Amino acid sequence: MLEERLRHIEDEVGRLEEALLSTPPSSAEYVALAKRHAELKEVLDIGLSWRQKRREVEALLEVLKEEKDEEMRALVRQEVEGLEREIRELESTMRVQLFGEEEDAVKSMILEIRAGAGGEEAALFARELFGMYMKYAEKKRWRTELIDMSLADLGGFKEVIVAIESKEAYKYLRFESGVHRVQRVPETESQGRIHTSTVTVAVLPEPDDVEVEVRPEELRIEVFRASGPGGQHVNRTESAVRITHLPTGITVSCQDERSQHRNKAKAMRLLRARLKERMEQERQKEISEQRRRQVGTAERSEKIRTYNFPQGRVTDHRVGLTLYKLEEVLEGGLDDLILPLMEKMRAKETESR
Repeated sequence: MLEERLRHIEDEVGRLEEALLSTPPSSAEYVALAKRHAELKEVLDIGLSWRQKRREVEALLEVLKEEKDEEMRALVRQEVEGLEREIRELESTMRVQLFGEEEDAVKSMILEIRAGAGGEEAALFARELFGMYMKYAEKKRWRTELIDMSLADLGGFKEVIVAIESKEAYKYLRFESGVHRVQRVPETESQGRIHTSTVTVAVLPEPDDVEVEVRPEELRIEVFRASGPGGQHVNRTESAVRITHLPTGITVSCQDERSQHRNKAKAMRLLRARLKERMEQERQKEISEQRRRQVGTAERSEKIRTYNFPQGRVTDHRVGLTLYKLEEVLEGGLDDLILPLMEKMRAKETESR
């Protein structure tokens, strides 16, 4: 499958290069052709590296068939293992790059994580999911910025909102929206009984300013004293900001920063993302029902993924995939879950068109 796609890209890059040679550099057509060429060339370079490493593995496997010296065979096997790791990483990158291009316009996104059913245990798991996504973002070298958070009594998160800036982040994370269920024995449980709780995740593409027009007269802006962490200073000054968009009734707030100005800027980012989501729902009414099905009411029966601590497994129910490496997943090793999910969900989208 990947080899076939790679051949198609090679052919298209060749055609684009021929077209660029016969197109005036000052024309709009040249600019469009050059942009498309640059996008495909990036994928092609990765694909050619992937192809070359596969050939190297094939050659080394042939060496293993003939080689009798055990020390040399061990060195060859070690080299094969290293190449196979590199091949898997390149395949992961290629699969994402080869997905549809409608996400390419999304340069940043908002990730919202909220505790659902399960009280303090849900809030504690919300904090762990936040850590999981932040470690994943760090592995991918995505830039993150905390927008707002609300702490629970035992140190978990009632809610945490973060912006992720990367042209790839939305491609990878767009299907993370939904109810995430955790099954484990809480530290506060003296009887050793397994407790089930839930956390909801929402992924919102962050619009450009030109996509969502917000008029000042449509906003009600309030300032108040922050109630969360930040020391005495943050509690003495009215640095927290709440913004209400009067036409829609959408309300957002931010109190993470000590600066009222920075809190207002972050709240406006969140407001624009939610307004964009509202616009998409109005343009395509079924999106609203789809979101309700995905995120739902955070009841335990509505889940897209289950994290089972006693068995050390994580299961994505949409793909029917179970991995027995929960610890690795929570440390940000999400590709083995996310990539199969992306393929299946994209296939469903294609079928529905």
